Amino acid sequence: MMTKETTLLPLLPLRGLLVFPTVVLHLDVGRDKSIAALEKAMLENQHIFLAGQKKISIEDPNPDEIYRIGTVAKVNQMLKLPNGTFRVLVEGLYRAEIVQYQEKQDSYMVEVTELNEIEGDKNKTKALMRHLLDQFEQYLKLSRKVKKEIFTTVSDIENPGRLADMIASHLPLKIKEKQTILETVDVPERLRHLVEFISNEKKILDLEKKIGQRVKTSMEKTQKEYYLREQLKAIQKELGERDGKLGEVGELREKIKESDMPEHIEKIALKELDRYERVPQNSGESSIIRNYLEWLLVLPWTKKTEDKIELDQAQKVLDRDHYGLEKVKERVLEYLAVQKLTNSIKGPIICLVGPPGVGKTSLARSIAESINRNFVRVSLGGVRDEAEIRGHRRTYIGAMPGRIIQGMKKAKTVNPVFLLDEIDKMSNDFRGDPSSAMLEVLDPEQNHNFSDHFIEETYDLSQVMFIATANYVNNIPAPLLDRMELISLSGYTEIEKLHIAKDHLLPKQLKENGLTKSELQVRNDALMKLIRRYTREAGVRNLERKLATICRKTAKIIISGEQKKVIVTEKRLEDLLGKPIFRYGQMEEKNQVGAATGLAYTSAGGDTLSIEVAHYPGKGKLVLTGKLGEVMRESAQAAFSYIRSRAEQLKIDPDFHEKNDIHIHVPEGAVPKDGPSAGITIATALVSSLTGRPVKKEVGMTGEITLRGRVLPIGGLKEKSLSAHRAGITTIIIPEENEKDIEDIPESVLEDLTFIKVAHLDKVLEHALVGE
Repeated sequence: MMTKETTLLPLLPLRGLLVFPTVVLHLDVGRDKSIAALEKAMLENQHIFLAGQKKISIEDPNPDEIYRIGTVAKVNQMLKLPNGTFRVLVEGLYRAEIVQYQEKQDSYMVEVTELNEIEGDKNKTKALMRHLLDQFEQYLKLSRKVKKEIFTTVSDIENPGRLADMIASHLPLKIKEKQTILETVDVPERLRHLVEFISNEKKILDLEKKIGQRVKTSMEKTQKEYYLREQLKAIQKELGERDGKLGEVGELREKIKESDMPEHIEKIALKELDRYERVPQNSGESSIIRNYLEWLLVLPWTKKTEDKIELDQAQKVLDRDHYGLEKVKERVLEYLAVQKLTNSIKGPIICLVGPPGVGKTSLARSIAESINRNFVRVSLGGVRDEAEIRGHRRTYIGAMPGRIIQGMKKAKTVNPVFLLDEIDKMSNDFRGDPSSAMLEVLDPEQNHNFSDHFIEETYDLSQVMFIATANYVNNIPAPLLDRMELISLSGYTEIEKLHIAKDHLLPKQLKENGLTKSELQVRNDALMKLIRRYTREAGVRNLERKLATICRKTAKIIISGEQKKVIVTEKRLEDLLGKPIFRYGQMEEKNQVGAATGLAYTSAGGDTLSIEVAHYPGKGKLVLTGKLGEVMRESAQAAFSYIRSRAEQLKIDPDFHEKNDIHIHVPEGAVPKDGPSAGITIATALVSSLTGRPVKKEVGMTGEITLRGRVLPIGGLKEKSLSAHRAGITTIIIPEENEKDIEDIPESVLEDLTFIKVAHLDKVLEHALVGE
């Protein structure tokens, strides 16, 4: 058996194309290995082996990712382009197969052996050649992808293998199909492949031609139908028939004339109706006009409810639905009183700001009920598109008005209470700024002429009472905030939560779970433990969920026959709900050196915060731990600087910062802490640590400090005082300027607390530290 002769050639992998023998082709080469292969070919006999990649996306293919059969070609020309790639003119010589790879550092070298073509029966091959040429000629007449002049070139080729390769190179074959033809050394089989492909392509081109003719016929048919419909409409009119579109137009005309829309809106509606009558029923514009007319008809233009302003009745409704919130209720009653005196219908724009679950949405609903107005709620959370507020322009099918107009449709009157829920959750992107669109809605000077892109005509919003809700004032853009009156709902105290649970939440959950008051009783001490140890929130949502859990477990106990009546005490609470989830701050058991109790205001109400300071020999390094935010870190720096400046007066070694490292830590390090009210607490703990004087255990404090020792005011005094009272603290040091906030604290708490008002840190130290 003879061994086939092999030739060693550089390999150039091809992506997305193949080169057939006898075919001349331009290639653009940019990969480093490919350029190196070309350079090797040019240094020797200009011969190179071209093989296709199995996957185009691979930048540096392995031998397994390259087809083994390819074409040995001659590099006739090589030109470097400005972008660093090379344009190469190659001429296919003959088919060959890779026998072995020899990898070099910069490229592949392959040993290839030539594949000899199998000619087959001459007469059969000649017949196949003629049939292929005939099919190719017919294909060229139908196809727009291949130039017709190519037929002249290929018709002169007498060699059947070369003819097949030349035709294959001009056909829109996929790479796999081209590779199949390249690998077919049997010439008659190769010719049959091409005849089959061209035959299929001809069928597809014939179908495309027929589809094109059908589309043209369909367009002519549509024009004909429009003409006939116009004739039918004229005949129906003469006969007095009210069926079809003509009858629909008549009904719409009657509805427009009977509606309460203003005269100028009625004119526009009738004009649009005339357009609707002229437009073909199956056109896209017809549905757009119809949708527009329906919106004009369903919108309230003049219909309104009569306000029943009875202050006593309004007070009863607000007290029935909400415990506490005295300032908010007072503001609502003030508005109603002014409205009754002036007989004015101009609505105010109120923004209720507070944590989740404090009753902002339900309060707005109660306001609507108290003044006999319809209530409508629109959620603005996640709105990013200006069109959500102003609507879409009527330029395409599916256009709709914005949420304001949609809300007015739901309200059915021109003077509802309109709740804009979560106004602080709006954001903007490339589709516009919805908060800017809200400016026109909420400005009393502009909203009587509100313009929606879909309705186009102005709509009067001046009689609407807008109420917005938000969790954080900082997230509301300043121009929008300027147009609203802020009412803050700071969250409920423990005492308020106790009353809400007893009077509202528990009765509601008993009803929802099919229980009676005699079947389930929850003692006050259990309710207080539930509030303190199982929930931590400003509102009452989690409290209601926990009460619902108690009701469900009670229902199971009663149905199973274990007990006929369940009384929930502090001890029984753990059986029903498991171990407590939260802990709350407690007063120190004895006076401590370097530990002071601060008062914090969190989203879940007030809490106590122990601040610890330790100093030890070092080089003056100040370490702050406990996951403190920027504001608290700055407070610690300010307190440290103040103590350094007053070291002698405080009887502290003036060089303490050079001899000692100081560590300030706030326990519960995993919980982020920040805020501008920890300054005096940090300073007190520092002085206590450095002087050795203990801090009084019964004293809690809150206030910011300046570099000169001044004590600045803080917020949330009510919540902070309640947390101090809960922890057993009896004395609270507060900034002098916060004296006005003491009146907000419940009487039952005030009786047990002593407030010391201070303006300077010296006064704080005097009352907080033991000894002189």
